[in-house]
Amino acid sequence: MLPLTVANEVRRSVADFLSSAFPSTTPGFQTLIERFLEQPGSLFRGPYLSLALPFRSGAAEQSFSWLPATFTPHAHQSRAWQRLTGDDARSTLVATGTGSGKTECFLYPILDHCRAQAALGRGGVKAILLYPMNALASDQARRIAKEILGRPELAGISAGLYVGDAADEEAGAVKQLADGSYSVITQRAKMRKRPPDILLTNYKMLDFLLIRADDARLWADNRPDTLRYLVVDELHTFDGAQGTDLACLIRRVKARLETPPGQLVCVGTSATLGDDGERSLLDF
Repeated sequence: MLPLTVANEVRRSVADFLSSAFPSTTPGFQTLIERFLEQPGSLFRGPYLSLALPFRSGAAEQSFSWLPATFTPHAHQSRAWQRLTGDDARSTLVATGTGSGKTECFLYPILDHCRAQAALGRGGVKAILLYPMNALASDQARRIAKEILGRPELAGISAGLYVGDAADEEAGAVKQLADGSYSVITQRAKMRKRPPDILLTNYKMLDFLLIRADDARLWADNRPDTLRYLVVDELHTFDGAQGTDLACLIRRVKARLETPPGQLVCVGTSATLGDDGERSLLDF
């Protein structure tokens, strides 16, 4: 496919449609559409060529032991890993552009923590990942499943997707499906019986999981020091009343699981916090 040729065909097709769909017989307006379309930039712009500059590279020695030796993180990923690993891990806001590897900033520390906890035989939900939309949660679930299955060192780590929409094909384990895609655990009975290390959900469903009797088993294996990470993706969407709801929900999670001060490491990610329209949120 030739992009410039396709762009010209799209322009011509749209122009033909507008000319035929909106004819005018009013004096003075007979050729209005044609004159409008003939003006450069009135309806169509571009096509544009976007050249993305490379991100700064971080220190390769800061990578995790189970990552390939050839893997070199971006500088912002290295900084995030420094903050999110170890006993003195700190809550972190990741605000970088689209395609900059925000997911790896928090996912790799979480996987490494779950790997260490699994080696000690400790169960329970160790990380909660909150998404504003189920589609985002499902997309990230496939990505996490691929990471787990693609690295032998991560064998034994479990992840579950618990959202309002039921999966087309429920999975009782982290696995590769028949169509070649990947899936985390989606069977709710399975997650209640053996809670996943990583729980992907949305903030409304998490509210239900804290109060519904059927889901109480999901937290049965959690001790005060079990839950370590809570990630809020697309943080800028949680403003106003919804942001207040989320803040109260996080407090309820900590109270429900008796999480001690300094135990829970919170992570927020966003690609739009730097916009002028988000000035107040950025300042906060």
